[in-house]
Amino acid sequence: MAGGWSRDGAVQDQIDDTVSDAVAAARSRIPKGESAEYCDICGEDIPEKRRQAVPGVRTCVECQSGKDSAVRHTSMNRRGSKDSQLR
Repeated sequence: MAGGWSRDGAVQDQIDDTVSDAVAAARSRIPKGESAEYCDICGEDIPEKRRQAVPGVRTCVECQSGKDSAVRHTSMNRRGSKDSQLR
């Protein structure tokens, strides 16, 4: 059920687009290629089990955790505010 001037299914389309964007962003961050033996950031050894589990890994667990927490997840508000629609 859509409201106002939107067509039926518009809300679900917005949800689907948001999920698709998030999946595409996550896939773009997946490492590719050959794994490094040593961390690109700190130079510590990357354990063999980690290199096998994550193909293309370039950082140790500690450095990757730091990178992951520093990533700023931005998301687009597809709904917008009513104020912006009324102007």
